[in-house]
Amino acid sequence: MEQAQEERVFYRDNAVTVTQSRYIANQKTYTMRNISSVSITKIEKSTRLQMILLTIGALMAIFSEEEIRFLGAFIAIGCFVWIAMLKNEYSICISTNSGETNTLISENKEYVQKIVNALNEAIIFRG
Repeated sequence: MEQAQEERVFYRDNAVTVTQSRYIANQKTYTMRNISSVSITKIEKSTRLQMILLTIGALMAIFSEEEIRFLGAFIAIGCFVWIAMLKNEYSICISTNSGETNTLISENKEYVQKIVNALNEAIIFRG
């Protein structure tokens, strides 16, 4: 009887597994033979609403009566903090014969890069 070949693991954590034949992310399995390319997509957060509110708050703080200035300053400072706390997200985009799919989204670019590197290694290993 032939001994079964052990599957090589390129990356594994609680949410993601990359082996020579499978990529599992968010409880969904993709076969490596169907993945033709892998890339990182940056998802930039929109700050349009925050900028509009910041401008309104600043204008209220500068040009309003004394009672309204405090509210304007509060709105402006709150929006400034809100903008500072926004973080872009990064997505793993895989190309298959059925199109492109974003498989995992994270604010941690290094984490996403580790998984993309493992996927690329698995694609190369597969040949």
